[in-house]
Amino acid sequence: MEEKKTLYLECRSGISGDMTVAALLDLGATEENLRHTLAQLPLDGYEIRIGRVQKSGLDACDFDVILEEEKGAHVHHEHAHHHEHGEEHHHAHGPHAHAHRTWRDIEQMLDGAGLKPRVLELSKQMFRIVAEAEGKVHGRPADEVHFHEVGAVDSIVDIVSAAACMEELNVDRVVASDIWEGQGHVHCQHGILPVPVPAVLEIASGHGLTLKQTEQQGEMVTPTGAAIAALSEGKKPEKFTIEKIGLGAGKKEFPRANVLRAMLIKEERQPGERLWMLESNIDDCSGEVMGYCLECLLEAGARDAFFTSIYMKKNRPAYQLSVLCDEEQIEKMNAILFRETTTIGVRRYPVERESLERRIEEVSTPYGKAKVKVCLLGGKEMRYPEYESVKKLAKEQGMGYREMYQLVKENV
Repeated sequence: MEEKKTLYLECRSGISGDMTVAALLDLGATEENLRHTLAQLPLDGYEIRIGRVQKSGLDACDFDVILEEEKGAHVHHEHAHHHEHGEEHHHAHGPHAHAHRTWRDIEQMLDGAGLKPRVLELSKQMFRIVAEAEGKVHGRPADEVHFHEVGAVDSIVDIVSAAACMEELNVDRVVASDIWEGQGHVHCQHGILPVPVPAVLEIASGHGLTLKQTEQQGEMVTPTGAAIAALSEGKKPEKFTIEKIGLGAGKKEFPRANVLRAMLIKEERQPGERLWMLESNIDDCSGEVMGYCLECLLEAGARDAFFTSIYMKKNRPAYQLSVLCDEEQIEKMNAILFRETTTIGVRRYPVERESLERRIEEVSTPYGKAKVKVCLLGGKEMRYPEYESVKKLAKEQGMGYREMYQLVKENV
């Protein structure tokens, strides 16, 4: 089976659908597979053009969707040509300009197109992200949103093409940098909107994307591009090796190279485990409140949580509440700390943890079944009966905990 790949998107010139497809083609996705996938869609009135362009002296792949009314003039789509809520668009007067489709229509079209399972999954995921954002912007359910542009031919092509390329490259995981965005305003059918446009802000807010606003005037991030970045499972790893690099050209000319740089990377596994420690000093909570908070933290998935007795200013006896958790749990743990205690601030810092390889086994003893933690050290197994199992057997047998612990240990 071919090795799964991690795709890293470096979005220092923003991100759009056509830039992403171009970068993926430059990474090795084939035009043949792309055209074969698009041929399965019930769409016509367009053609795609794939070529090479120079962006600030860099050779990059260029991907463009040309609608029928553009032929001859060959008007390039702008970098920000996906304005799902009806912003200015180069196809304002063509037969496809007003092809309004709901998300439900698009989903049914994709389901009936015979796409590969992974291509279908990714395409629907990206469209759903945009639909939910547009629904919030316009105050209606996601499946009833009428897309002025994302329902148009070129945007459907962009999203399905990106999904087809990811599937062909065997991309299993996507990570992304901060998303660099411009400033100012854009014209649309509803008036003049600020940059970032509302749908991009909704996607960034709902999917944890980090936008970094630059001095560049104009839009650098389209809703379709934001939806692609929203596939990201986090930031790039601290250490990685690069297997291949692809450059996708944007349509605008910026002082800096207007390219999306995509990389297939291999993450370097660290010898230790990177976790986060959250801490708060508390001197005005009751014991009941503190105990309850600790239970909530552990139930929510904290790796560990504990109290340390301390003295605060004015010699007040207090407790330091410490929580060990994974990075993706920080927000959840903070929410519990602020909700369940009187703290008004939580500090955090990364920690490295070395731990033994371990597993849980269930064994049979003369007193019943017990769970045992098996740890490996230097190839040697060490076995430790689990507390809850020992407690349960001790109660069932009417024996003390220490006596039952020793009996179980002798039998495992």
